[in-house]
Amino acid sequence: MNWSDLNQLDIRDLANSPTQVRSIILAVIFIAVIGVGWVFFWSEALNALDASRKEEQGLRDTYVIKKGEAFHYEAYKRRLAEIEQSLSTILRQLPDKSQMDALLTDINQAGVGKGLEFDLFKPGTETLADFYAMLPVAIKVTGNYHDIAGFVSDVAHLPRIVTLHDFTLQPPKEGSLSLEARIQTYRYLDEKELAMVKKQKQASDKKAGDKK
Repeated sequence: MNWSDLNQLDIRDLANSPTQVRSIILAVIFIAVIGVGWVFFWSEALNALDASRKEEQGLRDTYVIKKGEAFHYEAYKRRLAEIEQSLSTILRQLPDKSQMDALLTDINQAGVGKGLEFDLFKPGTETLADFYAMLPVAIKVTGNYHDIAGFVSDVAHLPRIVTLHDFTLQPPKEGSLSLEARIQTYRYLDEKELAMVKKQKQASDKKAGDKK
């Protein structure tokens, strides 16, 4: 078979064409069918199969995670109960708004009881957090080393949560020390304040979302 045979090929009489020609034509038709099938049917089906395999793997991973969570469910429950108990204990150490004056008095009395002289005792501006408020108190006391140490220890052992920050010791005169510090006190928010904080947080989140 040569090019002259192909040039003399009669399309209308393919059935009587040489065997080689018919074989070539059938091969071309077969390849064309395969190509059309790939473009219109099989490629989409393979993509769907690949997506299904990925989805299956995701479901398997989710199943493994859920299975692990179910296996450790009781341990999670016990841990949650412990955390809730710890949180309840901490919250009981936070006074409410009506008890803050008594707490400030206790701090003052802790210094007076050690014989310290208060040169400054100034509550600052209260700051609201998620469920509690922080009130800084600037203090300056004068006394000997042991009395100041006893005062710091007494403040740390108050039944309410009180922390000491930014403290400095200076010797104003012989035999005594001056302590300057910021005492941080905390209290629990009432329902009205909790609602206000929640509303402010929602407004802030909405504003941040609008910017995006």
